[in-house]
Amino acid sequence: MIHFVLLIVCAVAIYLSCEWFVNAVEWLGERLNVGKMAVGTILAAFGTALPESVVTLVAVTTGATDEAKDIGVGAAMGGPLALSTIAYGVTGAMLMLKRRRERIAAGPGATPAGAKNEEALGSAADMKRLAKDQKWFLPIFAVKVALGLVAFAFKPVLGLLFFAAYAVYFWREIRGGDDEDEGPDLEPLKFQPKAASPSTWAVAAQTALTLVVIFFASQLFVKQLDAIGPMLGLSAAVTALLLSPVATELPEIMNAVIWVRQGKTQLALANISGAMMIQATVPSGLGLLFTRWDFDAALLWSGLITMAAIVYLLMTMRGHRLTPARLTVAAGFYVVFALGLIPILA
Repeated sequence: MIHFVLLIVCAVAIYLSCEWFVNAVEWLGERLNVGKMAVGTILAAFGTALPESVVTLVAVTTGATDEAKDIGVGAAMGGPLALSTIAYGVTGAMLMLKRRRERIAAGPGATPAGAKNEEALGSAADMKRLAKDQKWFLPIFAVKVALGLVAFAFKPVLGLLFFAAYAVYFWREIRGGDDEDEGPDLEPLKFQPKAASPSTWAVAAQTALTLVVIFFASQLFVKQLDAIGPMLGLSAAVTALLLSPVATELPEIMNAVIWVRQGKTQLALANISGAMMIQATVPSGLGLLFTRWDFDAALLWSGLITMAAIVYLLMTMRGHRLTPARLTVAAGFYVVFALGLIPILA
């Protein structure tokens, strides 16, 4: 019983911390004079990707056996899978719910702007920008999966190329600071709610403190899932491949929910795509440097499903047909992954 209670407490702590985190990170972006979308793709993504990146780092550098180190490989593959399916799917569902509420609030016969679920998520320029992020992710991830199927002497050195790829992406995002403002103005900093322009120290302190809470709450959340899985009759392998990735990506999901609620859809989507780029490069580079990076059937299956989900999203974005309903469909790929694991793990 205590595990279920702690699970709920951790989820609440993560949500509340994320609410304070997104508030702080928007002010941090303003202080650093970076573009609105870079707040999501770089600043917020870097902070919320910290828990799973640390899991990979610890596993691959301190694991006493190859099997222990392979936990880091699983984390490096599970993160992008959960983001490209569950995170996008939850965001789509929240957008559908938000638009439904707006339609009800507008009353019979009235249709507020953007309230229809069949309307695209943003302008053609917004879709082009989101598609660009997916086009960065897909080839890098494909190479990452391909390297898991081959073995050669200098494979570990290629891990450095993944770090370089993220450095290029980081520079591109930071330099592209010409995004238009989206949604409402910045809300007052929660550390200084009465200040029109909060102190830099308060912005930094709120950002750092919320990151610490998110980190430890996420780790405790994953441990509770590891304990609850066997209680529900789930094997350790199923828990690691199905539940743990969702738990480690919970901060990104919470951020997206909060930004959607605030009417900042593009920031929500940018946070997910930015976190995906980190997951496709940094943990992968660590895995290549410190492990065999050798995929079994389950890891290969997760990679194929992730790429299928991204191809689906990329096609809808490029055609300016990405709607809340179509975004929600992305979660269906995770269901396909779960069903495909049954014969693999049997």
